[in-house]
Amino acid sequence: MVRSAARCGPGRDPATEPQREGDGVTQSPSGPEWDERSAGSVPVSTPAQDAGLLERTMFEIKRVIVGQDRMVERLLVSLLARGHCLLEGVPGVAKTLAVETLATVVGGSFARLQFTPDLVPSDIVGTRIYRPGAEKFDTELGPVFANFVLADEINRAPAKVQSALLEVMAEQQVSIGGATYPMPAPFLVLATQNPIEHEGVYPLPEAQRDRFLMKIVVDYPTAEEEREIVYRMGADPPVAEQVLGTGDLIRLQRTASRVFVHHALVDYVVRVVLATRLPAEHGMVDVAGWVAYGASPRASLGMIAAARAVALTRGRDYVLPQDVLDIAADVLRHRLVLSYDALADGVPAEHVVRRVLQTVPLPQVTPRQQAGGPPVPMLPPGPPTGFEPGGFAGGDGT
Repeated sequence: MVRSAARCGPGRDPATEPQREGDGVTQSPSGPEWDERSAGSVPVSTPAQDAGLLERTMFEIKRVIVGQDRMVERLLVSLLARGHCLLEGVPGVAKTLAVETLATVVGGSFARLQFTPDLVPSDIVGTRIYRPGAEKFDTELGPVFANFVLADEINRAPAKVQSALLEVMAEQQVSIGGATYPMPAPFLVLATQNPIEHEGVYPLPEAQRDRFLMKIVVDYPTAEEEREIVYRMGADPPVAEQVLGTGDLIRLQRTASRVFVHHALVDYVVRVVLATRLPAEHGMVDVAGWVAYGASPRASLGMIAAARAVALTRGRDYVLPQDVLDIAADVLRHRLVLSYDALADGVPAEHVVRRVLQTVPLPQVTPRQQAGGPPVPMLPPGPPTGFEPGGFAGGDGT
């Protein structure tokens, strides 16, 4: 585990850095973590080629996951944006299966952590074990040292266990016995929780919720989708195959981070986040009574990173206003701390996000005609109308 982390840690990019003699790390040319395919055989690719590769990745996942297109797209966006993801939905809607399938299609190591009330932090991150024969302590790293970590039913573990993931998610490292161990790259935590059970569960702390890039609300499938589930999963369920390698994923993450974002869109994102903190100053007096604490600066960073990833999946190297609108609700909904009045009245966080998006003026940015030329901002036309901020092509905002 430590060798894998050192090989893929900060400062070393497996997607671009070739094997050098004297590195001190033995790498098999046919190993699962580093091969010709995962290293990326094409050093330069166009946005259309990247979008085609991502489309094949989503298609392979959808061979196993029937429906839930929005969940699959959001998982891939979180992966490209290097952000952790929280999936919330009733039992049986393929949350865990989607995460396992994603790990299979993308490649890399996978670890599933079943959160239970008797779990302790050392079961996750690792601990130091005394060896009487050698009269010394050895460090045993926990299962969290994997590319994809599934925290299943994360709200069933007490707060001290949930807090064990704070350093891992924010710093991508673990401190044990005064030593720091970096996580392997890429690293992604995907957590699931059940919203309908209230016995034996522990709400996530605000500090941990803020570390998730997105909160995806997974709903029931439609009648047609459920019929297809019965047919497809009955006798011979499909098995996903690997499409990407870890090197391909790291290259796509670097490409997504270079997607152009106009300063007008950056200003818009900042104004949206500020409106969640000070809704009364933006003309939303009623919303001010619903929000106790607004979104943190992590929300601004997350919206920009997620919008860049959305643009890459759509074959563009620049962000449009619609990209920001499409991911706004997923990035903001879990970061808002609602007041007691809002909880008593049953006001959901999605309603607050929708009001903010309808109030803050949306800038118009024309697409670039040629690569390398900045888009030309237009005058803000006022609040956007006729959109739902939930899905890629217009969702239900839930």
